[in-house]
Amino acid sequence: MAEAHQAVGFQFTVHPDGVDIKLSQEVIKNIYLSGVTAWKKRAILFKRLVKMFSGRRPLLYSFQAALPRLPVPSVDDTIWRYLESVRPLLDSEQYNQMEMLAHNFREAEAAQLQRYLIFKSWWATNYVSDWWEEYIYLRSRGPIMVNSNFYIMDLLYVTPTHRQAARAGNVVHALLQYRRKLERGEHEPLRALGTVPMCSTQMERMFNTTRIPGIETDIVQHLTDRKHLVVYHKGRFFQVWLYTGGRHLLPSELETQFQRILNDTSEPQPGELKLAALTAGDRVPWARARVKHFSHGLNKTSLDAIESAAFFLSLDEEPQGYDPSTANSLDNYAKSLLHGKCYDRWFDKSFTLISYPNGKIGVNVEHSWADAPIVGHMLEYVLATDCFHLGYTEEGHCKGDVNRGLPHPTRLQWQISKECQEVIETSYLSAKQIADDVDFHGYLFADFGKGLIKKCRTSPDAFIQLALQLAQFRDQGVFCLTYESSMTRMFRDGRTETVRSCTSEAVAFVMAMEDASATNAQRLALFRKAAEKHQNMYRLAMTGSGIDRHLFCLYIVSKYLGVDSPFLKKVLSEPWKLSTSQTPQQQLNLVDINKFPQYVGAGGGFGPVADDGYGVSYIIIGENLITFHISSKFSSPDTNSSRFGQRIQKAMTDIQTLFKLENDKINGHMKCVQVANGKKHI
Repeated sequence: MAEAHQAVGFQFTVHPDGVDIKLSQEVIKNIYLSGVTAWKKRAILFKRLVKMFSGRRPLLYSFQAALPRLPVPSVDDTIWRYLESVRPLLDSEQYNQMEMLAHNFREAEAAQLQRYLIFKSWWATNYVSDWWEEYIYLRSRGPIMVNSNFYIMDLLYVTPTHRQAARAGNVVHALLQYRRKLERGEHEPLRALGTVPMCSTQMERMFNTTRIPGIETDIVQHLTDRKHLVVYHKGRFFQVWLYTGGRHLLPSELETQFQRILNDTSEPQPGELKLAALTAGDRVPWARARVKHFSHGLNKTSLDAIESAAFFLSLDEEPQGYDPSTANSLDNYAKSLLHGKCYDRWFDKSFTLISYPNGKIGVNVEHSWADAPIVGHMLEYVLATDCFHLGYTEEGHCKGDVNRGLPHPTRLQWQISKECQEVIETSYLSAKQIADDVDFHGYLFADFGKGLIKKCRTSPDAFIQLALQLAQFRDQGVFCLTYESSMTRMFRDGRTETVRSCTSEAVAFVMAMEDASATNAQRLALFRKAAEKHQNMYRLAMTGSGIDRHLFCLYIVSKYLGVDSPFLKKVLSEPWKLSTSQTPQQQLNLVDINKFPQYVGAGGGFGPVADDGYGVSYIIIGENLITFHISSKFSSPDTNSSRFGQRIQKAMTDIQTLFKLENDKINGHMKCVQVANGKKHI
């Protein structure tokens, strides 16, 4: 999702001493450390295997040790596919220049860089993932709010209770159940297409995890079982214990605790109201403030409580959620989840659960530790448990007895100096400028969905991606480099790969759609060719033959070795003006949407990737609904998210019309044959 923003023009510094031999030692040291981490994981996997064979059914991590390593593609294949991907975007002169850069790279630097990657692929479990986490996420010094973090929404149509404390109580209890099953490995193993095992490593850091700011790089701090969470409400921070008598708090007990916080009328301490804005602004000022103002005394104790919490909960004051009778309700809901007020989410926590006074919820997710499907898996479980297993009383409260004897939530205490308050305000103003610039549009496409698309004998994802290309061209008048996120979790420690959706075949199809002289048959033939190309590229990305992670890692090695590569610098600086991602539905067995069609999720989204481009996330829901989340920047005179949504809707229906016209023609021909046959019998 948001990784496309970080993957453009990133920079980092290596500080080796001496000459080339020392440089080589630096990269070897880095590869060695990757391998050490990998071997530690292997030891954990062995313990899990022992546990697996002592049980009767496969556990979450049962197949981890059997997953293959991500292969390193050949340099020739990567260069060829890269040149193929940029051909429709460059004129002849530009393409010839890129061909020359690629040729020089192949002849001069490629073999040396490739050797290091092959060596790393033998030694580490994954030659990409640790560098991807470090250099794309943790070394980025800009704000992570909007630029990196993403969000996932609640159920689209259903709100099981309108009591804020009750909904938070059920959801938090369901999260604790999910965490317990996760720690015991009791969730079913993740499988692609229901059969192929997928890596579950990312799930390990879902809870008890915080991104810690640093001067040059952040770190991800993951702790063992934490027994509390921290709640933010009206500028105050509260610590809530999640256990009593050796068990989880019951939903009714959690409701009581959250209601106590909602009823609390105390005022924020000086500097407390906007404190979390430190996590929304630039990383370096936050890192320095953390060392100077939060490394001792009350401030350290309170910050430790936040950073060691199971997760972070924000009890918001303004209702949100999709309301078909209210214009822009989905837009406002998305912006609330993505950035809020810039100081009411702890953007460094693995995720912030957001609870609204009308009973709606959502999550804001820090991106470095995991990708969207991982959090989506958790939220699917939580929503199903909340609605179909825990439930509510007729009055909308959590079920169960009310325990008034629980110790009250405790306020975190702060002593925030004027100097620190100035840093907080600076971070807030910087973050607010980013948040105010987000132009968001969400809409429900209900004209047709997966059911009709499959009847057209094409992939729903390819259909949507080609519609996005058509919408992009109609909106901007030009084609652009397009990023679609694909997963590589069929490999050990796999994360994502890029599908470059703007292909020569897609361009030919779009141009035919805009050519009044093109026939329906010609357009349909070009569509099918482009869809087949897209599906093939997606398969290549999923099976370890993508090009962008390979190019990224070659660039990392070149920086370590001090090798100047004009080709790699050019490739890694190209802007993704259209960044797209599909939110998958994973646990279809949890809710029968044919029986309960209103119990569907709304998916999630992310901030704009390029200053003059679009971010588009979509979720295919059931057979007849597709939800789009579109972001751009108000400051760009060239983009408009609502307008782009209209372009997508028109593109989708125009493509569907191609198939309708073909079917009408076939049906008309069949009727003529039937009439002719009838005349013969007379």
